[in-house]
Amino acid sequence: MMSFGKKVSIAAIPFVLSDLIKRAYGQTAPTDVTGVLNYALTLEYLEAEFYTLAAEKSGLIPSGRPLQAIKTIRDHEVAHVGFLKEVLGNAAVTKPTFDFTAGGTFSSVFSDYDTFLALAQAFEDTGVRAYKGQAGILKGNQVVLTAALQIHSAEARHASHIRQMRRARGGAAENQKPWITGANDSGIGSVVDPIYAGEDNKVQAGVDITMLSGVSGKISVNAATQSFDEPLTADSVLDIAGLFIVQD
Repeated sequence: MMSFGKKVSIAAIPFVLSDLIKRAYGQTAPTDVTGVLNYALTLEYLEAEFYTLAAEKSGLIPSGRPLQAIKTIRDHEVAHVGFLKEVLGNAAVTKPTFDFTAGGTFSSVFSDYDTFLALAQAFEDTGVRAYKGQAGILKGNQVVLTAALQIHSAEARHASHIRQMRRARGGAAENQKPWITGANDSGIGSVVDPIYAGEDNKVQAGVDITMLSGVSGKISVNAATQSFDEPLTADSVLDIAGLFIVQD
């Protein structure tokens, strides 16, 4: 199981780019970049509050390495929020009010450790696919793209670590892999299906991966779907986040 303590400095790298972004675009980023950053900020608000509440909940997370890992992830997400708000300035969206039970669907999220980890996995998987989905919009803005990709990298490490924490618990998650396998491998029901929509894709660049030959014969469907993270559109991500946002 990887040590997050050794990754803190790497995860913090994007935040030194704030001044570079401001020099590149002045105090206001281009409209398309502003939209992407605000969409990312909404997701980071969600994750930061989720881990903050969990870390403060007495008895939810086992002490020792599990609690240390969750606190480290929390610190990363809080830093992501701070970075995005600093870059956006007055253009930053306001933090929504969240309901992490999704209207009662996950009523035990802060009382049952396994439910908490499963939902944490779903959020991190969303983050990985969300940042990938916006890379095309940012590709003309190298400074912003670099920052976004480094946050994307941090989200991917979070997702992998949470999945390994679930696997270490055994039981229903004992076969959990550090990466997504097919559509909805969260184990927490269809409500999170939108998070995994398209992850059963086995065709890349017009080629059906399962028709290629590997070392031991044809490549399996699982191997084909595990090899690529599919992007999510901004609308899809905001719809997912909306499951956990209290509507005014």
